[in-house]
Amino acid sequence: MSNLTLLAKILRLKELKITWFQFRQRDTELHLGIKPYKNGCRCPVCERRCRIVRQGQEARRWEDITLFGRKIVLWYAPKEIECPTHGRTQEEIPWAAAHARITYRLEYRLCALCQIMTQKAAGAILKLPSSTVSDLLHRVIARSRADHRIRGLVTLGVDEISYCKGRKFATIVYDLDRSYVVWVGKGKGRETIDRFFHEALSPAQRARIRWASCDMSQAYIGAIKHHCPTAQLVIDRFHLAKALNEAVDEVRKEEWRQLGAEGRHAIKGLRWLLGMHSRNRTKGDTRLLNRLRTSNRHIHRAWVLKDEFDHFWHFQYPGAAKRFLKRWMTAALRSRLPSLRRFVTTLRNHFDNILTFIKRPLTNAVGEGINRLLKILKNRASGFRGLEPFADLIFLTIGDLDILDLDILAQIPSDLRTL
Repeated sequence: MSNLTLLAKILRLKELKITWFQFRQRDTELHLGIKPYKNGCRCPVCERRCRIVRQGQEARRWEDITLFGRKIVLWYAPKEIECPTHGRTQEEIPWAAAHARITYRLEYRLCALCQIMTQKAAGAILKLPSSTVSDLLHRVIARSRADHRIRGLVTLGVDEISYCKGRKFATIVYDLDRSYVVWVGKGKGRETIDRFFHEALSPAQRARIRWASCDMSQAYIGAIKHHCPTAQLVIDRFHLAKALNEAVDEVRKEEWRQLGAEGRHAIKGLRWLLGMHSRNRTKGDTRLLNRLRTSNRHIHRAWVLKDEFDHFWHFQYPGAAKRFLKRWMTAALRSRLPSLRRFVTTLRNHFDNILTFIKRPLTNAVGEGINRLLKILKNRASGFRGLEPFADLIFLTIGDLDILDLDILAQIPSDLRTL
């Protein structure tokens, strides 16, 4: 077996023939002269084998994977061909994308590493500068998603996240059925969500959306009702429970301001106990809260109303849930607690969209879980100067398109992906 054949087997260069090899840069780089074997001279558009017009004049280089601590560099001079359909053009390069300077399998390795580690660590493994890794990653993801379209979106979730200092926000749109991100847009207002419906979805796709979940933002609610009039909107349970907890805590704060030193000592430490769910409290905690019936009736009344409201989420029939919610709102108004009366106003403004939860208990829990992963991504990268590189990592890790399963990378055998 010759040295060239041995190198081809070690590097698993299928359908490629090595013509020469040379170690450079003090033996840290292995340079290989290659050419297509039995599959060259193909048109890059129709893939037809064509007549050679001119032999390659100037050799081009493509960086390949790092093997045994050495960077592999491929050299080849592409030929010019004459296609009967597409005219005179350069032959297809089977191991790399058009105008690329790295091979398909280096692109695959780059994406796979950036999914699980920082770009700096991935660059150290691949012998590439961090700035080059970021640029290459953006090009690969942009090319992969160039012709991508959102498909099968039935259950929509919308939320906003902060991605940079200085109150910079981005709107994230989720597919709640399949738990992935379908769109990322800069900003959090009505214009941003309108851009999603106009640019990312067709009228037929908007008509197929049946369910939507969001917080109580009028921008998101108005956009969903305008663009998807047939969709059932569900106000997110998490944000509603958060608003109720804030109303109860406002009662505690108001009592704290009015009480003296002795009274403050009696209600000290109640902040987290009042916000705790009933299933997480001990019997001792419940007895402590029940003592407030005689010592502080306002806080006790707010706590009782909060615990009663939790029963709403367990109803199975909309009629029974509607009657319960109306009775609870009447009781909250009679309590004469200002913060709870404001919460009742919130319930009235979103009454129908809150009752929709009984038909389908849809929440943004999937979206909140994805937001936690997005925070991990942001912390792992130590911040971003803009939304574009952050969106690249979002689509790479939690996007609706599996970039490591694309047709553009299908030419890589499965055994090569472990190199």
